[in-house]
Amino acid sequence: MTLLTAHQPAVRTPLADRIDGLDWTAIAAGLDAHGAAATGCLLKPDECAMLAALYDDVSRFRSRIVMARHGFGSGEYQYFSRPLPPTVATLRERLYERLVPIANGWNERLGSPVRYPDTHADFVARCHEAGQTRPTPLLLRYGPGDFNCLHQDLYGEHVFPLQVAILLSEPGRDFTGGEFVLTEQRPRQQSRAEVVPLAHGEGVVFAVSHRPAAGTRGDYRVTLRHGVSRIRSGRRHTLGVIFHDAV
Repeated sequence: MTLLTAHQPAVRTPLADRIDGLDWTAIAAGLDAHGAAATGCLLKPDECAMLAALYDDVSRFRSRIVMARHGFGSGEYQYFSRPLPPTVATLRERLYERLVPIANGWNERLGSPVRYPDTHADFVARCHEAGQTRPTPLLLRYGPGDFNCLHQDLYGEHVFPLQVAILLSEPGRDFTGGEFVLTEQRPRQQSRAEVVPLAHGEGVVFAVSHRPAAGTRGDYRVTLRHGVSRIRSGRRHTLGVIFHDAV
């Protein structure tokens, strides 16, 4: 088992600067209001193409899932093996650092004693100590007619409550359809759907499974699931950035 007990200082890169330059006030407000928020541009077209091209290199991945075999939908995805591609590693580390204050604030509002450490390396070490040692960032590939059923990405005891999906294909050129969909179930209410249209290289930050919502008697817990609507034509690639590792 690989145990991470220390972290290296963050390296300044154009991608790291791009992440730091996002409108984090607006992202936090969108998450509190809707459970999801678009980031604006995260990856440049060449970065998107580089990551999408990795899909056919089986040496970069630890497992491949054909969704129809498991009732997950239609299409497929692959989990990266270590070492993660530098772009994926940077996204995971720097996005976590920006999201951890939101995650800790949510837990405080929900009355949970769990608090997340400031750095992703320290959080991954916590996962590894609990036997969650397999990396979870993944590439998804959809073709015509493919879709992703509503689900939650839970892989063990330790769950970071936010994750990010980044669209690597260009809507209208590479594919049509395939919208990101989030549903929210509030107590004693019908489910509410939220569709987040994404541009090429744009990400969506969203709740993994639960989030706090403000009510007349204080905050309460709502349950969320996410998926992707049917691809009408073409091919859609997505990068999923999940911050907790898997058992």
